[in-house]
Amino acid sequence: MKAVVNYLVTIAFAGMVSGGLLGCVTTDRSGPSMRREIKDENQVARKDDSAPRKRLMVLPFLDTSDKRPQEFRDRARTAFIQDLNRSGDVIAIDSRELNLDLTKMMEGGQYKLSEVSKAAKALGVNAVLEGKINDIRIKRKSDNVGVVRHLTSVFEVVAQVRVVTARTGNEVFNTVKTVTLEEQGVRVAERVETDKYLQNNPEMVEVLVKDAFLDFTPQVLGSLEKISWEGRIAAINGDRLYLNVGKISGLQMGDLLKVMEDGDDVYDPESGSHIGRVPGRLKGTLEVISYFGNDGSIAIIHSGSGFKENDRIELY
Repeated sequence: MKAVVNYLVTIAFAGMVSGGLLGCVTTDRSGPSMRREIKDENQVARKDDSAPRKRLMVLPFLDTSDKRPQEFRDRARTAFIQDLNRSGDVIAIDSRELNLDLTKMMEGGQYKLSEVSKAAKALGVNAVLEGKINDIRIKRKSDNVGVVRHLTSVFEVVAQVRVVTARTGNEVFNTVKTVTLEEQGVRVAERVETDKYLQNNPEMVEVLVKDAFLDFTPQVLGSLEKISWEGRIAAINGDRLYLNVGKISGLQMGDLLKVMEDGDDVYDPESGSHIGRVPGRLKGTLEVISYFGNDGSIAIIHSGSGFKENDRIELY
């Protein structure tokens, strides 16, 4: 009997996501035997190619179980980073590229995101993404009697993605997604209870893990709309100011940038919760005149004074 594989993706929101109407898209991936349905939110329109892009640091994916192969998570993260960069709206960076020692920022197998965000901010990153495999479940159903048994194998991957701002460490996205695959087939004179499907077909589970994270792309891009673009003054040499953002980030020669002091954090006096950070004082403006390095730019003073290294820059 010809195997039929159906993908059903359901999304459960566990945190802050920007609003939008649910839509349904059906695409064929491998001919008539496979159908995949996705219910998505936060479909983000592509920005103008000249608009600066925010930097998103993607942490190594976590897993609630230490018995599953790490290769699943690593390959899923690589595919996710490539998919985010393919959008052209964000610069997704593997945390390993920044030489960041994350072992000092973990506790109980979890990231201490408040500490990670502070380190990311110092490295010129706008947001931090954490991905986690919460569960992989396998269920099997079959006829109880007969030599020829109809068997249905149901696989579920439960994945979670969180995004926090590097500037404040505030969470702007937290979503749990469940990907379900159902395979129908026939087994002859075989006890269903002894079927080692997961062990014998790890590539199928790996596809599910990848799909679970790839389906987060539209929502992640939508959540980044809540974060304002910013960069930093990396160095000052005479009348030249060297910025940690450049051509790859989307800056154009002639762009005017505001130089801002960091504002103060404001907390609710009753609950003690963090409300936000008030805008800092405008110190002046810079004009981009050239590029340098992998993704840096050179600017001159357009107005103001008193600039120093690590001053925050924003679009004018």
